[in-house]
Amino acid sequence: MKHTRFKMYHPYVSPFDPCPPMKVKTYSTPPHLYIGFQPPNLPQFSPFEALQKGTLWKYFYDPYYSPYETAKGGSRE
Repeated sequence: MKHTRFKMYHPYVSPFDPCPPMKVKTYSTPPHLYIGFQPPNLPQFSPFEALQKGTLWKYFYDPYYSPYETAKGGSRE
């Protein structure tokens, strides 16, 4: 069950754009896109952790990090 949560693309950069160009943009894709069915015996959180994280299965947990949080989610442009 390998997938990449973050995808990157290179938008068009106009020579007439007055703003500094963003050469690479990233976006997040949710984990459920990469699984067609739920396989048996997926690892589970404890009931208390599942209530905190919003899902029972560890594979479907997708934390949200603000673009301004670089310490937790890594640097993004």
